[in-house]
Amino acid sequence: MKLLNEKLSKYTAPQEAKAAGIYPYFRAISSEQDTEVDINGRRVLMFGSNCYTGLVNDPRIKEAAIEATRKYGTGCAGSPFLNGTLDLHKQLEHRIAEYIGKEDVMIYSTGFGVNLGVVSALTGREDYILWDERDHASIIEGRRLSFSQQLKYKHLDMASLEKQLQRCEPDKVKLIVTDGVFSMEGDVAPLPEITALAKKYNASVMVDEAHAIGVFGEGGRGTCNHFGVTKDVDLIMGTFSKSFASLGGFIATDKEITNFLRHHSRSYIFTASITPASTAAALKAIDIMIDEPWRQEHLWNITNYALEGFRNMGCEIGNTSTPIIPLFIRDNFKTFSVTHDLFEEGIFVNPVVSPAVAPEDTLIRFSLMATHTKEQVTEALEKIQKVFRKYELIP
Repeated sequence: MKLLNEKLSKYTAPQEAKAAGIYPYFRAISSEQDTEVDINGRRVLMFGSNCYTGLVNDPRIKEAAIEATRKYGTGCAGSPFLNGTLDLHKQLEHRIAEYIGKEDVMIYSTGFGVNLGVVSALTGREDYILWDERDHASIIEGRRLSFSQQLKYKHLDMASLEKQLQRCEPDKVKLIVTDGVFSMEGDVAPLPEITALAKKYNASVMVDEAHAIGVFGEGGRGTCNHFGVTKDVDLIMGTFSKSFASLGGFIATDKEITNFLRHHSRSYIFTASITPASTAAALKAIDIMIDEPWRQEHLWNITNYALEGFRNMGCEIGNTSTPIIPLFIRDNFKTFSVTHDLFEEGIFVNPVVSPAVAPEDTLIRFSLMATHTKEQVTEALEKIQKVFRKYELIP
């Protein structure tokens, strides 16, 4: 056995979970993505989706994707830097710029690629990246690729952020990078306080709105819009794979910044453009989010209903106030066991274990969509209560 294979063969955690019958990953869905899905011929309520708008199975989105495929084909066969830019891509860039409220937009192939390519490219060796300790993995990978000095601040702790800002040389670039809504815990960044500190110390701010668009703000524009700080945030990142019911991502910012990124961001230059179908789907999703405010209103109604239900049940849900509801288990193996038992009860949830979180912070993530009904949420609450009592997680 070669040394690489020998080293990696020692990683046996998946095999151990499979042997115990509780391995929770790569469960193949054989139906449309919706509030109910079919897995191995069984009806399962889906509370693991990130499509907060519920548009992932909307016939208007599907038709837009089909029409774009008929006109442009199935792919672009090249980078946007070279032969991969369609007029449809430019339409989407202009539309998002108007929607988000920024001067210019660049479209990347994935949301992960946005953070990877933007965070790694913007700052130099003598500059600073300041990041929340619970930022998304894509931000972490982006800052790892940067040669800049990197200063971590405690989660949502503004005193910690200011302390790190005070360590920076005043005449060097300082980039604060934060999630708007944090993907694991569902808590919200205090953007007014962050932007106030940025002004005080002449820093720039980048906000990852992946889990906020479609949820917060007018027409689902995100937390920057919700807090009224869009003009104070320098870069706003979003993804199409969640509320936009598509695939890809974007960065919205000033033209001076996009001009630099178009010629220096490697995950933009060296990756093929998003497909015509994905582009058209995202365009259509924006129209629907604006034209159908009931989606956002209903999402918040069932979110508040679920939050109240979990609190009354005695579940530990942290500081969330969003459709991402963490149900803390605080044990890797037990998290897998709970996920397995809930699936047997017909409830699909996502386990979050180390190294995604610390071993003592493991949880299952319960996510809501605007198309969930109150009856579906009630069914989930009842079955979660049953399983949690079995494992003595609640009284």
